[in-house]
Amino acid sequence: MIRPLPSTEPGTEHSGVPRGPGRDLCAAGAAVLLVTTAVLVGRHIQGTSRTLFADWPPLLASWNPHLGPGTPAAVLVAIATVAYGPVLAARLPWRALLPLTWGTATAWTCSLALVDGWQRGIAGRLTTPHEYLQVIDRFHDIPAALRGFTRHILLGSPDHWPAHIAGHPPAATLTFVLLDRIGLRGGGWAGMWCITVGATACVAVLVAVRALAGERLARGAAPFVVLAPAAVWMGTSADAYFAAVAAWAVALLALAVTGRSPWWAGASGLLFGLACYLSYGLTLVALIAAAVMVLGRHGIRGRPALLVPLLAGLAVVPTAFTLAGFDWWEAYRLLVTRYHQGVGGIRPYGYWVWANLACTVLVTGLATAAGLRRTGAVLLRRRRGGTGQAAEARLALLVSAALIALLIADLSGMSKAETERIWLPFTLWLLPACAFLTLPRASGSSPKFSTLLEQGGPPRAGGPPVRAWLTAQALLALLLNHLLLTRW
Repeated sequence: MIRPLPSTEPGTEHSGVPRGPGRDLCAAGAAVLLVTTAVLVGRHIQGTSRTLFADWPPLLASWNPHLGPGTPAAVLVAIATVAYGPVLAARLPWRALLPLTWGTATAWTCSLALVDGWQRGIAGRLTTPHEYLQVIDRFHDIPAALRGFTRHILLGSPDHWPAHIAGHPPAATLTFVLLDRIGLRGGGWAGMWCITVGATACVAVLVAVRALAGERLARGAAPFVVLAPAAVWMGTSADAYFAAVAAWAVALLALAVTGRSPWWAGASGLLFGLACYLSYGLTLVALIAAAVMVLGRHGIRGRPALLVPLLAGLAVVPTAFTLAGFDWWEAYRLLVTRYHQGVGGIRPYGYWVWANLACTVLVTGLATAAGLRRTGAVLLRRRRGGTGQAAEARLALLVSAALIALLIADLSGMSKAETERIWLPFTLWLLPACAFLTLPRASGSSPKFSTLLEQGGPPRAGGPPVRAWLTAQALLALLLNHLLLTRW
């Protein structure tokens, strides 16, 4: 049985997180200011030079207020999660909480996607000219397609791949080829695959947080992970599927290092290898994995015993693709050239390097901005020798690793725009920072954590309770999906 690391110091139920409701609101206000600035500056640049290639920067979307068949369901899911999510997160047995998390995340994502209707919202997303289903017939001979994959990446090459096929290793396209081969043909099956598999990423995040930082913080994060604005894009692109594979790789690694399980380690390595052949950018998930290894060091006896199956699993997918004739490094080199051949070479780095962060605010919500403020406070307090609890410091380190990976992707210049979907594998790991918003005060006779979570958050002392933060998350997602027509 896998036992999570201790979440509290013996005999105490109070949090070591520095409290500052006013500072939380300031962090949220700063996030609003960043988004507002990105919108105004972006619309000016697009209106004058038209070099952003985005109608409603910093998002790849257009202004189109609308309702749809998914609207009533989305509103009901949001209301139910805000009203009952904290209570269920606090009371349900852990084994019941996980499937409920997956089911609610699936319903939330589906209902948001259906605001645009079945065809526009789900079935047609992966059938557009730049998407994976356009090249299914070119993979009738899979070994030959893999051997010749790199010859079609550059724009000047004969029969060059559409944007998304060229922009990803072939495991991404092969997923949809194999779905087609087993009879799950067309955009409807492909879209539902991405939604249902993508929603499991929420479960993977909670599993990892519980293993590394304890069940208390995982339960606190659960409603926020489910009701994230990220669901707007989790239901509209294959990046949701990629994010889930990467998330489970991290979660299984967390189980391996805390439970000393070589089987979990091998499975984690296998998924890490697959993730790198789904998207080149997922190599940065190694930073999150490194944080997991550091956080689990006290739970490991004989680390080499875990490294062997981890590395063995990691080698499986790269070896298979290499033997099939696909050269990952050569493909990535050509992709960089292809990126600069297209709009990536025109979009101004000076705008997107900070406007991408505004995209992240829209994907993760204002509650996450406040949670990241508390994450920084936890790390700063520990650095100064404070008495904050180890569990919260471990969660803060995990979130910080994801933030660093995201910032490296940003600075690389290979993520100019469209990060609302591209960065989903990293933004999902910022959401657990919202657990810090649910913790009791560090001093005084505070109520227990479970009581606070059930009642919707700490007493009103200048800052909003848990349900208010959840409401802000849900409203942001609903507004984005009903006011804008997203490309992804």
